[in-house]
Amino acid sequence: MKLKLQNYLLLLTGLLMGVLVSIGHGVFAERDGEAARATLPIKELRTFTDVFGRIKNDYVVEVDDRELIENAIRGMLSGLDPHSSYLDAEDYTELQVGTSGEFGGLGIEVGMEDGFVKVIAPIDDTPAQRAGVQAGDLIIRLDDTPVKGMSLNDAVKIMRGKPGTDIELTIVRDGLDKPIKISITRDVIKVKSVRSRMLDPGYGYLRISQFQSKTADNLIDAIEDLIKDNEGPLEGLVLDLRNNPGGVLSGAVAVSDAFLTKGMIVYTEGRIEDSRLRFNATPDDVLSGAPMVVLVNQGSASASEIVAGALQDHHRALILGTKTFGKGSVQTILPLGSDSALKLTTARYYTPEGRSIQAEGITPDIELERVKVASVKRSIKPLKEADLSRHLDNGNGNGKNKKDKKDKKDEADGDTDAEEKRAAMIRDDYALYEALNLLKGIAILQQRM
Repeated sequence: MKLKLQNYLLLLTGLLMGVLVSIGHGVFAERDGEAARATLPIKELRTFTDVFGRIKNDYVVEVDDRELIENAIRGMLSGLDPHSSYLDAEDYTELQVGTSGEFGGLGIEVGMEDGFVKVIAPIDDTPAQRAGVQAGDLIIRLDDTPVKGMSLNDAVKIMRGKPGTDIELTIVRDGLDKPIKISITRDVIKVKSVRSRMLDPGYGYLRISQFQSKTADNLIDAIEDLIKDNEGPLEGLVLDLRNNPGGVLSGAVAVSDAFLTKGMIVYTEGRIEDSRLRFNATPDDVLSGAPMVVLVNQGSASASEIVAGALQDHHRALILGTKTFGKGSVQTILPLGSDSALKLTTARYYTPEGRSIQAEGITPDIELERVKVASVKRSIKPLKEADLSRHLDNGNGNGKNKKDKKDKKDEADGDTDAEEKRAAMIRDDYALYEALNLLKGIAILQQRM
């Protein structure tokens, strides 16, 4: 038995060396065969086969060879960075389904941090967002199963499941003294990447929750609808990229191009030729130069950071909010046969001015921390000059004409409606309220210049 195992391990070592020799010839094509062979880690390969043999011979239960080798591959990739991984047939299928814009689960984009699952961002209008999951949350338990020591793929498999079934997340959140438990009912996740509405006459709001292949087309349609609702060109636009975990690179490039007329959008740098890419803007700006404010936060990652960085470097928009996530690496899917693949980090993203996004993120032009604003109801109406007895009129009739009084009443009613709308915006989304104020200020300055 021992002789048979030794022969098996010799064969395994030979196969591994053969694979690495072929890789060495590819990487060191300019060297001769002996130089390529000299780069092989022979001692480490022997250690690997020794460990493999001990597991085969001494482990408490018999382990399938395929499982051992796949686990070794997973370990090799997981030791590189949080985004590289081995995709077996099931994982590969899940990835293809997840990028199609419709899948079953909770609706959160996640990564790994210190052995726990970290929420990059909850996706709009999904069970996770409705249940109160926030960007930056650390998930430490899935139902009764601790996350520590679990791979990201295994954690995602547990979180995904049959629509209608429940899962309980135990979460550690900044600012809270103890973990909280959130129960979520799984559902079919249909991601609508673009939403829009008018904020005030002349000022539009556009939200991108995730970048898909058709996001840019949907964005252009939404802006055309806003212009139609406004009955004329927009005076300004708020582009909301908060809690946008990213998506496909082509979507981010096309969205950036929609607002830029020239220059570079983003470029990538890696070790191989295919990983060095450049993307440039084409003429035409869908807003015809109208000012923009882009909202970001710590849940803005990857593709959303590309858009924010491009618009910031070209001085096309003001970036408002908190520093972004800092996911500036490119993952390439490398198929291995028909039913498995490698997801391998092959390059880094850089903004037009050469700033690396990786582990750095995009720093807003105007930093605005998360705040909660509560409205205060006044018990006494504020005193004005017009309320004082024997006050002087303003020389324009002092509103004595009945028609003027009616017009002023209608105007006051309109002011009240606008005031209530502003108060609601301040209370519900202070960052959006500040963005709208910024746009109005820019528009006034442009008119006076």
